[in-house]
Amino acid sequence: MQAFTVHDGIVAPLNRANVDTDAIIPKQFLKSIRRTGFGPHLFDDWRYLDAGDLDTPISDRRENPEFLLNQAPYRNASILLARENFGCGSSREHAVWALEDFGIRCVIAPSYADIFYNNCFKNGVLPIVLPSENVDELFSAADRDQGLTARVDLVEQKIGLPDGREFGFDIDAYRRKNLLEGLDDIGLTLQHADEIRAFEAKRAQEKPWLFRDL
Repeated sequence: MQAFTVHDGIVAPLNRANVDTDAIIPKQFLKSIRRTGFGPHLFDDWRYLDAGDLDTPISDRRENPEFLLNQAPYRNASILLARENFGCGSSREHAVWALEDFGIRCVIAPSYADIFYNNCFKNGVLPIVLPSENVDELFSAADRDQGLTARVDLVEQKIGLPDGREFGFDIDAYRRKNLLEGLDDIGLTLQHADEIRAFEAKRAQEKPWLFRDL
């Protein structure tokens, strides 16, 4: 998993509340479990004028020019600004895979669905919770400056704007540590690789019949 320390990026202001996981990545894309290749299908129903699936080449589909992520400079956005209850709906981890594959490293919103929020940390995406008034202020800044950039500093736990304004945020210390070190569940397990190998070696000596070839 890619570590998150300090990130500078373009802010895409998605001014919608209750964005569910079926909007983030529609159900027809869930048959793939590769974790990659979902970026072109992020917000698929909003992003394209015709229907698509994993078997339809993106080059054969028409983009919706009105949708935010189809517009410059937001095609290159890596920070997503949203409204309350982002990631609600079903618990599909594909939603975070699609955000990460598109290039989104951080989501900022007043609140999230619990499962989506947890999935973000497991996939290297930082979900920041800010008070609604701070989110309003960021939306206003993004409206005034299309292509607004921000610096998200997980070390200092703050968001900085080019005009000098800063917004502090809270985050669970354990999750923060894992993101800073780029550790997902597999990475955390592998930190104990020597202990696991020692346990298996001892077990093979104590109960060799478990390890016989069948």
